[in-house]
Amino acid sequence: MSSSSTSGAVLARVAHPLLLLSVVAVFAATVRYGWEPGRVTFLFQLATLGALVVLEGLIPYEPAWRPDRREWRWYAVYYALTAVGGSVGSALVVFAAGLLARPDSVLPLWAEIPLALLLGSLAGYGVHRLGHTNPWLWRLHGVHHVPEKVNVGNNGVNHIGDILLSQAIVQLTLALVGFSDTAVFGVGLFVVAQGYFIHANVAVRLGPLNHVFASPEQHRLHHSTDLAEAGHYGADLSIWDRAFGSFTWQPGREPAAVGLADPDSFPGTGAIVATLVHPLRRRSVRAGETPG
Repeated sequence: MSSSSTSGAVLARVAHPLLLLSVVAVFAATVRYGWEPGRVTFLFQLATLGALVVLEGLIPYEPAWRPDRREWRWYAVYYALTAVGGSVGSALVVFAAGLLARPDSVLPLWAEIPLALLLGSLAGYGVHRLGHTNPWLWRLHGVHHVPEKVNVGNNGVNHIGDILLSQAIVQLTLALVGFSDTAVFGVGLFVVAQGYFIHANVAVRLGPLNHVFASPEQHRLHHSTDLAEAGHYGADLSIWDRAFGSFTWQPGREPAAVGLADPDSFPGTGAIVATLVHPLRRRSVRAGETPG
């Protein structure tokens, strides 16, 4: 085996453990030193995105899925629109969650965080699955499935309304139950890390851990044009897919193609204005338009 192949194999093995360790390290440092959680989350998101872009260059799953310059420009616009346009609505959600969440833990933090993670993951699974099965919600969420490749850059190709809806449901669910703001922050870091990781175009295989964590292997199937295998609505944990019958991964299974089952049902990714107004347009829903 060549040295490049050996280093690639090592990277494939350590990528996910290192990502999880970074979540723990950043969370612990933020709590210890009293850093501002919102700023930390934003910087952590950028750092995760940058690290995975580098990893895509080193151990790509599919070299043809690398974005070209034009696609990077599109992705940057979507990222900016989501960040800027979503900041107002997100601020309202964070404000409401802050009023509802307890400043101090009722349970020890080591017990509270796993419970918050499980509940937040279940809420995220539910809203994601509804995004595939409800015709109107699909007109928001389907924007994300337009690209015919899966990479960390187009993880940000979303309709603003879809992002705000999913954020609101998960954050408010945790707050209403009474989890502390510290626990909500910790879960949020994990969700950010996993959300970018599963979208990365990297040749990483989790093996048996696929039955616990969501992974790029599973998420590529989620984007498959073959609706029979396009399950995997969990973006952080895969246990809810196992519980609710939407787990389709098996070792070696790969999608033949990714994108929309009906490519004509949405504007192209580069048609950004048309994409944003698409949910508002009157249109009958054709059979097979939703991929779930």
